[in-house]
Amino acid sequence: MRQTTSIKLDPAVKQEAQKIFNELGLSLGEAVNLFLNQVRLRKGIPFDIEIPNEETQAVMRDVLEGKNLESFSLDDLKKERKTA
Repeated sequence: MRQTTSIKLDPAVKQEAQKIFNELGLSLGEAVNLFLNQVRLRKGIPFDIEIPNEETQAVMRDVLEGKNLESFSLDDLKKERKTA
């Protein structure tokens, strides 16, 4: 038997996640059930949750404030990867 639940989600995150779930052939409900089953089986969150270190926190602040950002394309990344 299924039960209907109401949860509040960030609309942008929900939309992006639904696109990914669609590619995987999953509905949002099926994906939530997969997550909840993993929580039940592992008796905890099924991925690591960590507090970012100071450097990562600083970078995240910069991004949110639009500081120290560089524009680059996928082709730039591919070129960088080939030379590394």
